[in-house]
Amino acid sequence: MTNMDFGITFKSDMDVRREVKIAQQAESVGFKYLWTFDSHVLWQECYTRMTLWAWNTKKLHIGTLVTNPIVRDITVTASGFATLQKISNGRMALGIGRGDSSRRVLGKKPTTNENLMNFVEEFRTLTAAKPVNYDGTEIQLTWADAGVPPVWVAGYGPKVLTAAGKYADGIIMQFADPHLIKWCLEFVKQGAQQAGRDYREIKVLAAAPVWISDDLVTAREHVRWFPALVSNHVVDLLKRYPPEELPQELYTYVEDRKGYDYHHHAQVGSDNAEFVSDEITDRYCIVGNVKEQIRRIEELQSIGVNQFNIYLMVGDEEKQVATYGSKIIPHFNGKGVRIAKPAKHAKTAKGKTAKRKRA
Repeated sequence: MTNMDFGITFKSDMDVRREVKIAQQAESVGFKYLWTFDSHVLWQECYTRMTLWAWNTKKLHIGTLVTNPIVRDITVTASGFATLQKISNGRMALGIGRGDSSRRVLGKKPTTNENLMNFVEEFRTLTAAKPVNYDGTEIQLTWADAGVPPVWVAGYGPKVLTAAGKYADGIIMQFADPHLIKWCLEFVKQGAQQAGRDYREIKVLAAAPVWISDDLVTAREHVRWFPALVSNHVVDLLKRYPPEELPQELYTYVEDRKGYDYHHHAQVGSDNAEFVSDEITDRYCIVGNVKEQIRRIEELQSIGVNQFNIYLMVGDEEKQVATYGSKIIPHFNGKGVRIAKPAKHAKTAKGKTAKRKRA
């Protein structure tokens, strides 16, 4: 049985002073990670905000979820994180992917897997105060003496997941569907095996919005934007892989998607989510009362997820943090943790029933 840590993510469109207060609240009730989207045109700049969080907390691990290798030069990202390592006393974490909203809102495409891997290698070298060859010039952050931040890689496709298994400290899965997470982790395991790594040393994070309520109709409307956000990655996958190489549960729900406006990215009530069904919403997010929240997280824990991260951007943020801190996190503190049996069957996006193997 894996341990379960908890984190929260801001996007952020709230006042940074409020973010600091929520960060302190989260730290006090048992959350261990604080993450932020990095989409500098849509929302406020993340490095400024992370500095304030680092200065005003003592234990929270802080990082991007996620940045990318191309919006900022490697020397800028490495210098920023090396500085934050010193400010936070070594509590930083680099969450990184190929790039989505921060690239697409500029009219640009995500970068390549190869560029992502090279970036991670150079990031580790630079934050370790070692020299790298930068376009023919040797550069070095000689002052970077606070340690190398762990690198968490986000991805959905077989190639990036296999590559992440070779070099990532952690994997970021942006949904709470155990069936799809298990499919993704098989590629991570293959990559770890090819690199001669122990897969068990790689951390696994599942990130999704939650809404704690018995009123499922209202709950779904608070989180329906999230599968719409994920659909951008799914559409990108379908351009690079034939459908038969992907699970139906991952891609069939985007068939009725008519488009996506990045100016309403991660926005509750956005028209972007009109095509998202209740079934997909329930699978990708966690909605329901405290008992149901615990059951879903236990199911994730049973397949090897080490961290559940709440996308804290649906309203009632302080209340969600308080409820998780008082009623849900204590359940996973090592005392009497129950592991729910995975569901025997799950409906596909087409409404058919697909058998699932036990974890």
